[in-house]
Formats: sequence, C-alpha cells, structure tokens
Amino acid sequence: MSKFGKKKKPMPAVNTASLPDIVFMLLFFFMVTTVMRETDLKIENPTLPNATEVKKLEHKSLVSTIYVGKAKDKKLGAGDKIQLNDKIASPDDVTAFILNERSQRSEAEHPYMTTSIKADVESSVGTITDIKLKLRDVGALKLSLSSRKLTEVKQ
Repeated sequence: MSKFGKKKKPMPAVNTASLPDIVFMLLFFFMVTTVMRETDLKIENPTLPNATEVKKLEHKSLVSTIYVGKAKDKKLGAGDKIQLNDKIASPDDVTAFILNERSQRSEAEHPYMTTSIKADVESSVGTITDIKLKLRDVGALKLSLSSRKLTEVKQ
C-alpha cells in the first residue's frame, strides 16, 4: 500500500489571448474578398448625356434604376433595349417593376423613392417617353435622368 496518493490536477483554462487577432484577420479577409454585386449590364455601357446643372441623389438605397441602350447580345435585335434589374424588358414591364420595388420597401419610404433612367446618348426619345408614360400610370412621379456634368473647355 502506498502512502502517497495521486492528486488530480485541474485542467488549465484555454488561452484566448490570440482570439481577437484571429477574428479581425477573418473579418479583414471577408471584407477584402467580398464583392458588392449590383447589376450585370446586358446593354452596352451607356454614354450619359452632358448637363450643366447636376444634382446628386441623396437616398441611393431608394433609387430604382432603368437602363436604356443597345443590347450587348446581337441576338436580341437592333434598337433600344430596356433593362430592369438583370433582364431585358419592354416598356409594359416597367409597371410591374415599380410595383415590385415598392413592395420591398416600407410605406413610409414610398414618397422618397426615385426612379432613375440611365439612357445612352443615342437612345430614342420615344423609348424614354414610353417609360415615362408607364411611370406616370403607376404614380412614380419622382424621376431622375442620369447625366454627367459638362466640363467647360477653355480655348
């Protein structure tokens, strides 16, 4: 028989000193590698018209954008095409697009919602007029036509 008994040592606590470093390293990794996806353009990148008076939109999260221009894919045919989100559409689809955008927002935000038309310089005025008439039918009267600021050339 032994006079000396075995004492059980308690388990040491887990060292968490490097845990904040690991968390910040992962956070930094995901911030760098994540891409904020907007819309894949299926029309040619529109050349915006020049304007002398330009104002920036304030609530960009409340802006619904309609793109107008020539299609990148020649299978879609010639002429102006309208892109709503990620699909090519007709002027008749604008009504459903605006109603869908409204359903995703609270009713308090509806008066602040803006529809932005990004049309190519060579786009037909008739296409833009058709879109404006559909927007009027659905009551989306706050409209913005995207343009770039005209820079004066000094000679």
